[in-house]
Amino acid sequence: MEQRSYRQQLRESFKSNDTEEWLDVWFTRPIGLALALLCGRLGVTPNAITIAGIVIGAVAGWMFHYSDLPHNICGVALLMAANFCDSADGQLARMTNQKTLLGRILDGFASDVWFFCVYVAIVYRLWNEPIPLLGMPWQWWGLLLCAYAGLRCHSTQCALADYYRNIHLWFLKGDTGSELDSYAGEQRLYESLQKQGWSFERLYHFFYKGYCRKQERLTPKFQTFFRAYRSNIPHSSSLISHFLDGSRPLMPFTNILTHNTRAFALFVAALINIPWIYPLFEIVVLQPLYWWMHYRHELLCDTLTKKML
Repeated sequence: MEQRSYRQQLRESFKSNDTEEWLDVWFTRPIGLALALLCGRLGVTPNAITIAGIVIGAVAGWMFHYSDLPHNICGVALLMAANFCDSADGQLARMTNQKTLLGRILDGFASDVWFFCVYVAIVYRLWNEPIPLLGMPWQWWGLLLCAYAGLRCHSTQCALADYYRNIHLWFLKGDTGSELDSYAGEQRLYESLQKQGWSFERLYHFFYKGYCRKQERLTPKFQTFFRAYRSNIPHSSSLISHFLDGSRPLMPFTNILTHNTRAFALFVAALINIPWIYPLFEIVVLQPLYWWMHYRHELLCDTLTKKML
């Protein structure tokens, strides 16, 4: 692990220039790598870092139910620390070849736990606060606002952004450089584990295949394009170039719709003590960006499919 320079290891941690966000490149990933190197020397495993990140992020989320500035600053610092752990665990796993199914499960689970705690905290914080201009307390309206923002907007935005990045990486680097899984593949794997009963691994693939199906149902034009591309219809490297040229401008949208932008919006909303701004930001700002990204990607795939046919 010490044989390569820090700068070289940092470069190797980037998946591609197309999909990396500037804040991760210059801030989160370097700190995450330093943490990974430290934990590696101390014998801390990647899964231990992930679990620590989950706990820290959950505590961070709950800090936002307080309305005073010190607790909210603590929440900001803890959520940043949890994000550093999220960066460090993957880097340490790759450097030490300690990739495990449990690690993948925990890593995918982490952000969901953080923001579930954030939404619960905001509902609690808003419960007896008056709704602007109406005067009545938020109560169940706050719960409905956060439930819609979290379940309808947040989860779908992140699922599609993650899918589009893996699609782009697949066309850029192939199977080894991407985690582009399919519902059909996960279903076959799930069925192959059926004879073992309800193992931990089978339970994971049961839920993950549902996640893959959700991504595929959201992208019908891409599914048609991808089937045509992988069939016997001749295609050249120019088709890949055309796809990447159309997909590349959408990668900044996938970054906006994941962690950093929404975390910044959360921090601002909490620190100025107007917490309802955050779920409203998910609905009013991020959801239209999601619709635009989805429309452009589906249009790209439909255009390229017609060229193949």
